[in-house]
Amino acid sequence: MVLELYGGRSCQYTAELREQLEWDGKTFAEYDVESDAQAFERLERMVDGRPMVPVLVEDGRVAAIGWHGRGCYVSKP
Repeated sequence: MVLELYGGRSCQYTAELREQLEWDGKTFAEYDVESDAQAFERLERMVDGRPMVPVLVEDGRVAAIGWHGRGCYVSKP
């Protein structure tokens, strides 16, 4: 299983999801869409509408958008 976390350094919900993944002992790649334009473009293709983080991707498919119903909207860097 390949996990990817798309988030933003200014989003507290990204930090909360990261901490949960680490607590659970999950291995994941993390992308900061606020500073990485290519990651932002990948995120845009995965979600409909205005991009919100965090987004958890499992094996190339979006598994979750937001964290416990909360998230942060982001703009292209």
